[in-house]
Parts: sequence; structure tokens; C-alpha cells
Amino acid sequence: MSEDGVNQRRRLLLVTTGLGLVGTAFAATPFVLSMTPSARAKAAGAPVEVDISKIEPGQLLTIEWRGKPVWIVRRTPEMLKALPTIDAKLADPKSEVKDQQPDYAQNATRSIKPEIMIVVGICTHLGCSPDKRLEAGAVSGLGADWTGGFFCPCHGSLFDLAGRVYKNVPAPTNLPVPPHKYLTDGRIVIGEDQKGAA
Repeated sequence: MSEDGVNQRRRLLLVTTGLGLVGTAFAATPFVLSMTPSARAKAAGAPVEVDISKIEPGQLLTIEWRGKPVWIVRRTPEMLKALPTIDAKLADPKSEVKDQQPDYAQNATRSIKPEIMIVVGICTHLGCSPDKRLEAGAVSGLGADWTGGFFCPCHGSLFDLAGRVYKNVPAPTNLPVPPHKYLTDGRIVIGEDQKGAA
């Protein structure tokens, strides 16, 4: 075979090999992408990043993590001031039940930053979602001495603005504080802390 024929055959072999590789990449891409978790799967258990910079004092933001509502409240100075005044009415004011919050949230405000409350919004009695009754006083419908918090309409359980359960109600424990960490002052990750994903 002549030198030109050999060179032409090499070029043809290189071109067909290149086209074969490109075709294989196109064919493999959907298969590889099918192995990555879907948005639904990520929402079911993956950590969720949240922008909290726009939450005004006294406002509540609800996000979903692991199929459950997570409440993020920016507490006002008045809300924070009221927390210790009701300790005698609470079943676990010092949050001593260990599995209800990470160690870094076992404090008077059950939070990393006092003004930001983060709890799973599901009653610890039978799994109902409590009503938000953030306003203090009679306007809440819970009496003049109500300092703000959450009321479960299913069986009457009450929780304060740290997610702590009142005494003598059906709910046995405080609302859980999910693992979380701050990326910046205005961004948090729910479902992951300094130790990693929960």
C-alpha cells in the first residue's frame, strides 16, 4: 500500500474514533444524569440553603426540609425579653431532652443567634401543624397573658417562641430544632451543621 493510502487510512481511523467517542458521550450523558438525585429526592433529605436576609423582625418564613415544614422566625427584642418570663409554665424550659435540639441550640433561646428561631413545625403529640400565634396578648385569641408562640388546634398543645412546650398539654416534648449552620449572616443551611449533613 502506498504512503498516501496509509495516511488516509489513519485519518479515517482517527475521525471515526473521534465520532465514536462523541457519540458515546452523548449516549452516556442521560444515563449518568439519571443516577444523580432528582429535585424531589434532594428535597426529601438533602440540606436546604435558605436566604433569611429579608425576614423582617416578627416575621415567620416556612421552608420544607425532609418533607416537613421548618419555621424560621426573626424574633423581636420584645419576643426575646418575654422568653424567660414564662419558664414556670413550660414542661422543659431548659431544653434538657437532648434529642430535641443539637448541643449548640441547648440554651435559653434554643438557637445559635438569639434573634433567629429555627424549629420543625410539627406538633410532637400526633404530628399536626400548629397555628402561628406570634402576636402577644388577647389579639392572639389565647388570652391577655399569651407572650406569643404556636397553638396546635388538634388537641390544644401550646409552644412558646423558642418552640418549648407548655406544661399540662398533650405534646410531650419541645418542637425539634433541626441541625443548621450559618453560611453568612443572611444565609443558613438546614439539615447540615459543622459536623456535616444530618
